[in-house]
Amino acid sequence: MPAPRISFEFFPPQSLEGSFRLWETVQALAPLKPGFVSVTYGAGGTTRKLTHEAVETIHNHYGVNVAAHLTCVDASRAETMEIVEAYAKAGVTEIVALRGDPPKGAGGFTPHPDGFANSAELVAALAETGKFKIRVGAYPDPHPEAKAPGDDVRWLKRKFEAGASSAITQFFFEAETFFRFRDACEKEGIDGTRIIPGILPIEKWAGVRKFAQRCGAHIPAWVDEAFETAKRDGREELLGKAMATELCTELMEGGVQDFHFYTLNKPHLTRDICHALGVQPEGHLEKVA
Repeated sequence: MPAPRISFEFFPPQSLEGSFRLWETVQALAPLKPGFVSVTYGAGGTTRKLTHEAVETIHNHYGVNVAAHLTCVDASRAETMEIVEAYAKAGVTEIVALRGDPPKGAGGFTPHPDGFANSAELVAALAETGKFKIRVGAYPDPHPEAKAPGDDVRWLKRKFEAGASSAITQFFFEAETFFRFRDACEKEGIDGTRIIPGILPIEKWAGVRKFAQRCGAHIPAWVDEAFETAKRDGREELLGKAMATELCTELMEGGVQDFHFYTLNKPHLTRDICHALGVQPEGHLEKVA
């Protein structure tokens, strides 16, 4: 089985220590030659400036293709498109277009009075520029705000029709979850090869469990039980590595060729999983002058 194509997600630093962690992560993972890396926004667009700075630094100094996250939260259309133009001038050619999470305590997403109402509108505006490859989000488990079965598939179809080229899924725990979602998408006329599974290597289960509950990712009972035992034995990280490797292997056996790893700016787990899947580094990363 050939090695898969890979990509990574980073988040922008909010402290000096965070900066060191991000650049160490980039240094560790860039030699694996990812197709692209993405840099996130914080909830409510709170890291907008930091995201832009991280994107420019990685793009200019590390020779890696960077996809900048962009959301609809707390910004007018004009303000959002100013950010888009700044990315274009900086040489960025890919954007991950998302509705975005509301600010903490907001209770739910409320569009800016002069802003984009949803991610499909944002995708359409980006597509009109003709300057970017546009990636979007997808939910194999129902989004917490989905009102009816199939809503997530129908929304994804709208985003592809608006101009998206591929979708990156929220993380999930079982290969069957992805396969069911891919089948449902294909029934709606979406090319399943354009859907990239998002993989979250688990280092500490407690934090991941809370995040899974917030974003609607189904937690199988066996996962809870396995991590309870692993924590007692001091082997959470080992289990997380084994689970992610097995999940990716099952997905590859089902025809998946691309993976997007949520690194949490901690490179060692992702690097080890990639090695186990046959992805090997190509020489040493040399920082571009």
